[in-house]
Amino acid sequence: MTPSDAPGNRWSDLDRPPLNTMALRRGLLRPGGLWTSVEVVTSTGSTNSDLAAAAAAGKAAEGAVLVAEEQSAGRGRLDRTWSAPPRSGLFFSVLLTPGAGVPVERWGWLPLLAGVATASALSRAAGVDTALKWPNDLLVTVDGAERKAGGILAERAGDGVVVGIGLNVTLRAEELPVPTAGSLALAGAPVTDRDPLLRAVLRSLEEWYEMWRRAGGDPGACRLDEAYAAGCATLGRTVRAELPGGRDLVGEAVAVDADGRLVLATADGVQRPVGAGDIVHLRSAPSEE
Repeated sequence: MTPSDAPGNRWSDLDRPPLNTMALRRGLLRPGGLWTSVEVVTSTGSTNSDLAAAAAAGKAAEGAVLVAEEQSAGRGRLDRTWSAPPRSGLFFSVLLTPGAGVPVERWGWLPLLAGVATASALSRAAGVDTALKWPNDLLVTVDGAERKAGGILAERAGDGVVVGIGLNVTLRAEELPVPTAGSLALAGAPVTDRDPLLRAVLRSLEEWYEMWRRAGGDPGACRLDEAYAAGCATLGRTVRAELPGGRDLVGEAVAVDADGRLVLATADGVQRPVGAGDIVHLRSAPSEE
């Protein structure tokens, strides 16, 4: 066994080089910019938990970015776990404090904003189409089928919000945790270098966040609602909403309302907003049929 083959060595998988922390800082930290610090750790349980704890202890300011090469207890919505091999993806969290200029009831748009920012950045930087599944999944197409390649989790942290993003970049078929998972590589992305991808996502997130904040969190004024609807694979489809408490609601996803909720048109002719729950796509959008 050579030193580079040793378990846990940062170069043990030459197809998955470590992130360049100094280059990330040079590319992202600038006077007057949103990002104030960039830290990369080899492994942690959850970047969201770590950053929230740092914020609570007064050790993290708005614009802090925490990246892990590996997460052992990454979390998705509904406390589901998210794990992947070291350096096979991007697993990071950012601290945002919208402040008094944005009403708290509009903070629910932050995970949708992060989805728009991530999808648009990946289309440019990775060269692969990425769609959004309401409210926070990132979808790619692998062998003609939709696959989940990433997810977003936003959590309150004192006076701010920690937004975590997990993205499978070079995950191989034999490494998929479930058959419905995917990665940028499996979707045929010509670019899978994580350094430029991370920079692109964070720059896009900064741009969208600043526009949203200048608009007082109004998704219409900054055209966030329009951008989300344009990239949302859920709209126009018949879906099943698996709601808290074990209830289900089936209908056509017709809109995302001003509060970021998915509006379903049900068989009884009523439009019902859904603010929480799992969404299962039951039928393709009309344009795909």
